Amino acid sequence: MSTSIETRYASSPREAKSWDTTQAREALLIPSLFEPGRIKLVYSHYDRFIAGGAMPVAQPLKLETTDPLKADYFLERRELGIINTGGAGTVTVDGEVFGIDFKEALYIGRGKKEVVFASSDAASPALFYINSTPAHTSYPTRRITRQEADIVVLGAQETSNLRTINKLLVNSVLPTCQLQMGMTELQPGNTWNTMPAHTHDRRMEVYCYFEVPQGQAVCHFWGEPQETRHIWMQNNQAVISPPWSIHSGAGTSNYTFIWGMAGENLDYGDMDHCAIPDLR
Repeated sequence: MSTSIETRYASSPREAKSWDTTQAREALLIPSLFEPGRIKLVYSHYDRFIAGGAMPVAQPLKLETTDPLKADYFLERRELGIINTGGAGTVTVDGEVFGIDFKEALYIGRGKKEVVFASSDAASPALFYINSTPAHTSYPTRRITRQEADIVVLGAQETSNLRTINKLLVNSVLPTCQLQMGMTELQPGNTWNTMPAHTHDRRMEVYCYFEVPQGQAVCHFWGEPQETRHIWMQNNQAVISPPWSIHSGAGTSNYTFIWGMAGENLDYGDMDHCAIPDLR
């Protein structure tokens, strides 16, 4: 079986205050997304969100159901979002083949029985970053290119947060049940993402950091606005953000990250902003 899954349980702010660095990393960090010839998943009890990665090399990889789902097939009661962070590849959905290039996305609706990942070149394998959430109905499978994204430019060079937000799998682009995914690219010379910081108690979020240069890192900030903590992140790592937590970061270089959300609503702007002077 090429698909493996790990379970992470939800925690309250009171519990999180007692964590040391190791405990915080064990609870929130997904340190290894991609392993050759494997599909690796983490099942979070925050909104039953699944995050992970598929790295097909010589052989295609079939997405298999796992015990926590108690389902006959993976998407029996779920929807799926994919963004490719590696070489060119394909995703075959119930026999229909979708070519997915670097930084392109694919949405797969509930009820699709077979999902198979493949790389176009084993020497430059695709790295399929995966998000999945429970779904109440089925929407059409659709590939989204960067040209089809809802694009917003925010920040400024003077505040080191000039960035391009590519909204890929969001309700302004295509219908989904609750999954929202996109990609934020920091421009050269810029390091801060999502600043001013915010929380959104109606949605949880997962960040996947990539294009972090060799020897560089991103410091990801989490916690209640008056009780912030940090986790140092490397390339191709993800981190779970509870609904009660801020989620922001600063890198030693510019980088790119994928954000995925699930929860109560599909309103991208539903945020509780935290003024920078009020952070602790």
